[in-house]
Amino acid sequence: MAGESRKWMILVATIWIQAFTGTNFDFSAYSSELKTVLGLSQVQLNYLATASDLGKLFGWSSGLALMYMPLSVVMFMSAFVGFFAYGLQWLLIRSIITLPYFLVFLLCLLAGCSICWFNTVCFVLCTQNFPAIRPLAISLTVSFNGVSAALYALAADAINPSSNALYLLLNALIPLLTSIVALPPILCQPSLEPLPLDAVGCDSLIFLILNILAVLTGVYLLISSISSTFTTARLLFAGAIFLLVLPLCIPGVVYAKKWFRQTVNTSFCLEGSDFILVDADDLELHKELITQTGSSNGNGVSNVLKSDGSNHELVGYNLTQQESCCEKLIKKDQLVMLGEEHRARMLVRRLDFWLYYIAYLCGGTIGLVYSNNLGQIAQSLGHSSNTSALITLYSAFSYFGRLLSAAPDYIRAKFYFARTGWLTIALLPTPVTFFLLAESGSSSIILHVSTALVGLSSGFIFAAAVSITSELFGPNSVGVNHNILITNIPIGSLVYGMFAAIIYDANVSSSISMITDTVVCMGRRCYFSTFILWGSLSIVGLVCSVLLFLRTRDAYDHFELNRQISSSTTQLLA
Repeated sequence: MAGESRKWMILVATIWIQAFTGTNFDFSAYSSELKTVLGLSQVQLNYLATASDLGKLFGWSSGLALMYMPLSVVMFMSAFVGFFAYGLQWLLIRSIITLPYFLVFLLCLLAGCSICWFNTVCFVLCTQNFPAIRPLAISLTVSFNGVSAALYALAADAINPSSNALYLLLNALIPLLTSIVALPPILCQPSLEPLPLDAVGCDSLIFLILNILAVLTGVYLLISSISSTFTTARLLFAGAIFLLVLPLCIPGVVYAKKWFRQTVNTSFCLEGSDFILVDADDLELHKELITQTGSSNGNGVSNVLKSDGSNHELVGYNLTQQESCCEKLIKKDQLVMLGEEHRARMLVRRLDFWLYYIAYLCGGTIGLVYSNNLGQIAQSLGHSSNTSALITLYSAFSYFGRLLSAAPDYIRAKFYFARTGWLTIALLPTPVTFFLLAESGSSSIILHVSTALVGLSSGFIFAAAVSITSELFGPNSVGVNHNILITNIPIGSLVYGMFAAIIYDANVSSSISMITDTVVCMGRRCYFSTFILWGSLSIVGLVCSVLLFLRTRDAYDHFELNRQISSSTTQLLA
């Protein structure tokens, strides 16, 4: 029982780490001041934003470090690297020291690398302590990374709302303090023991409660950003900290588990309910599917679905007798099952991977670049005073999007839909949003609504990507394969940000504002062409996601059909 309590304390510690280490999401809060202090053009500022994303290319180094050093040491290395990188930037922006542009670029790169190391630490903690329900643990903790900007904005308002440089100081100190607080439960990790089926079900119920609490936390932060003033910000920040500490009550829930199951009607138990987050049979079925062999012609999957499709509530997609050219293209080299392991060389030869890559590049990555430019976008449209509120809005809805990525697991008992289909649905708001921004002029309402939609869409994609990568290309290779996938982030950050910066600087001559030695573009034209470009590219991502869904839906249906048959067989034998 004590071991179960400790693993939940580790989960809460992981939530804290994720909640306070997403420091790259508040770049737009201080980017304008950094641009002014260094006298940068928009293109040069874009390179600094890209440098933080380039740190993801060195995420593999954290795995190498874990091979030779304890987890706690790697965590503190991440904290001190971030402390060094953000601390020097704070001294720079306060004019205490001077640094050449190249060193500032390296500091941004180090800061991005430290974030990847923190993410690796959290991933390992979830894997070690929740092996049976790892996807739930990772999905929940990763979601809290999206709320970092909202927490930092609330903390900055509580200390000094007029200082943008304060964000850099908080970025340096808070992750280090969080690491110190999270250290005791990490050092006292319980020994790993296999969980019985009823324990897996109860753990899933606890995750359901935690997800509800997570939603309440996001709503609280969103409301706090709307009504926050200097006099109330400290109380609101204290309330946010309380909501993050509240999950520590989970060990008490674990101790009361037996009493709950004995005194409450068994109909409230997770087994057989509509809130099945993880069915234990899925784990064995997944292993079985991995060991299967099959051709890649797609016909076998279609025949299996036809034979018993009426007995299961699936979203069916039977193939027609006569195939058109489009159908042949969709079926060429089609995945016939989920969970098949793909090594890196095999991965890059898969059409499905490149469709997935482009969908991510032209979807979630554009949303991230939008958040990096949010400070300049608000400034150019005359809403610079709302920058903090916009950052919080993006952060909160990115957080909601990450939480929504677990929705397929909640409703699968009633309605099953391929996860790649959910990816397509998540991409739908993005092109509409950017075209709306291009046509709206300087409307404050449209800017706020669009920011929320972009955050919601990109947050869903970021969180769902790990599960999709695992399902399509194998769970054992997900570490390497996902790192290959997210190389699109620095590439997109560089290319999209550069185009936005070039267009911004080109329109400076038609603007009217100059702040100190830095020319600032003002007006609708500064980002009009950028919004059109981003909207057009997001349509490309949407088309690729639709093609990916059409090519993988049979494999998902086959997997769900086998899961239901296996579950029915188990119930009959019981």
